[in-house]
Formats: sequence, structure tokens, C-alpha cells
Amino acid sequence: MTPQDHAQAAADLLHAEKTGRQIGLLSLRHPEMGMDDAYAIQTAIHQAKLDQGRRVIGWKIGLTSKAMQYALNIDIPDSGILFDDMLFADGGRVPKGHFIQPRVEAEIAFVMKTAIGGSGVTRTDVLTATDYVAPALEILDTRIERQDHATGQSRNVFDTISDNAANAGIVLGSQRHAVDAFDLRWVGAITSRNGEVEETGLGAGVLNDPVESVVWLARRMAQYGQRIEPGQIILSGSFIRPVECPSGTDIAADFGPFGAVEIGFA
Repeated sequence: MTPQDHAQAAADLLHAEKTGRQIGLLSLRHPEMGMDDAYAIQTAIHQAKLDQGRRVIGWKIGLTSKAMQYALNIDIPDSGILFDDMLFADGGRVPKGHFIQPRVEAEIAFVMKTAIGGSGVTRTDVLTATDYVAPALEILDTRIERQDHATGQSRNVFDTISDNAANAGIVLGSQRHAVDAFDLRWVGAITSRNGEVEETGLGAGVLNDPVESVVWLARRMAQYGQRIEPGQIILSGSFIRPVECPSGTDIAADFGPFGAVEIGFA
């Protein structure tokens, strides 16, 4: 893909987000596209949002579970950008029509107190740089069709990364814990939709340890001259299957002693 192709794809995705009308698969439009192309499109969206006055508040990590990696035929996670207008209050309500096809995942969020970056970032570096961890929900959305109607082709990882790793929102729980207060591998959540349990999972589903997910992000960002900044929120990755959230959905994630977090969709 050319720089012009990247710019056009980014513009199309931004228009889809604004209008609520999905675009076709970028991987079908550009069968030659690869990982670098996908991140280049994401970077173009990043810059466009900054130009619109948006502010980066953190990063999300996706495809951290083996099940999701197998589904997309990939063996590494992906990442996306959290902007200030993506933050929803715990217990709040998303306005009707705000998203196209929202889904929700339960995650452990890291909030950083110091900057961290570089190809040699270690687990100890992440623990030292973390201010606190908290229960969280990630709201996913897709500005790209999940499947092409004519060919039956499904979106692939390059489509997802281009689309800011399908990120659309974050709900941060009010409970704050020191990063070493819990064994994060054993922190789990019971996620319910309209009062019925939909999904359960443990932090170990995230690269065997959510801390290692943040290590991966810091190292990946270093390849693009970026770093995690103080105060930023890092969504370390989901340990449940995405839960569909049509209008009228109420989501509650019970993390036990770790806390709880809720969001509703009008």
C-alpha cells in the first residue's frame, strides 16, 4: 500500500465512525496489505484525531488469548489507542446509536505513574512504573464490516488493527490496587448481561500474565518510536469472549475482591 492508500483508508474509517455506516474490508480492497500497512492506517487516524482536538489517554492490547489468536491465524497481540472521548463513567449509560455494533470485554487496567519504553522493557520495569491496577471494561466497535457479503470473506487482523484494534470505549472501575496486591493471573471476572452470566475468565488468559501484556506493548511501541507516558491507562487484554451489546443491554462485571464495573447501553 502507498501512503495515499493509508490516508484514504484512515479517512474512510473516520467517516464510518462519524456516520455509523461501516466500510468494506480493507483486506479485500488491498489484498497486499500487511502489518506495517495496518499500523500506518492506525497512525493516520491517530494524527487526525489529535488534529480534531482529541487527547491520548492510553492504549489497549488485543488478541492476547490463544483462542482469539487461533481465530485470526496470528501468533502475536495487537494494540490500539485510547482517546479522551472514549472514557465512560462506571455505572454510566452509552447513548443510543453512539456505536455501530458494540461489544464488551472484561479486562485488568494498568494506570502508569512513570513513563516506560524501549525494546528492553522487563516485567520489573512495568511493575515499577505502574501506579495502580483496576477492573475495567473495554467497549469494542467495528467501523469495518465483519464479513464481505459478496465473497463471504471475514475481516482479518489487518482490518482490525487498521480500525484502531476495534477499540471504541473504556469503563474504568473505581477500585484501585497496588500492582502487587493480587496475583493478577488469578484475578477473574463473572460478566453478566441483563442479569444473566455470559462469560467468566481469569487473568492468566492474557499471555499467561497481564503484566507480560504490558511488557509486550512497551516493546512494540519502541519499534515505532513511542513510549507509554505517565498517567496513561493500559487495557491489558480481555480474558473473556466479547459480549454483544445491542440497545437495552446492561453489563456488570464482578471481579470479586478486585472490584466491579458496570455499563449500560440505551
